[in-house]
Amino acid sequence: MTKTVLTYGTFDLFHIGHLNILKRLKAEGDRLIVGVSTDEFNAIKGKKPVVPFEQRREIVQAIEYVDLAIPEENWEQKRLDIAKYDAKVFGIGEDWKGKFDDLDDEVQVIYLPRTDGISTTELKRVLSEFDERHVQSLKDTLDTLSQIVKELS
Repeated sequence: MTKTVLTYGTFDLFHIGHLNILKRLKAEGDRLIVGVSTDEFNAIKGKKPVVPFEQRREIVQAIEYVDLAIPEENWEQKRLDIAKYDAKVFGIGEDWKGKFDDLDDEVQVIYLPRTDGISTTELKRVLSEFDERHVQSLKDTLDTLSQIVKELS
């Protein structure tokens, strides 16, 4: 009998932490199904992914540990997918610890540790800071050039 594992995520700016969690979840069963949050669902959650849904889904589907990548469109979908795919395990990162305990009447719920030193939120923060510094640097350069032009006039 096939043991199906189910997980969900946005998987924006795919990084080693994402790969690690998918690898560990695949080790929990024979088949790994991954729900990738749609852009519309992310908007409801207050998230704005950098990478569009179809590209994120294609990236996740290409991972060797993933047997099937499906769209995640709402919170209620998890129970429906557990039944639809006959999942035996629901796994997700420990940052969600306790949030899905109500599913344990249907599946084994596991929360996996995050990979130290990496997160999409942190990547976005670093990129955002870099961008702000870059913009300020350009402004400073333009101010300097403007001053030089004035002096030459």
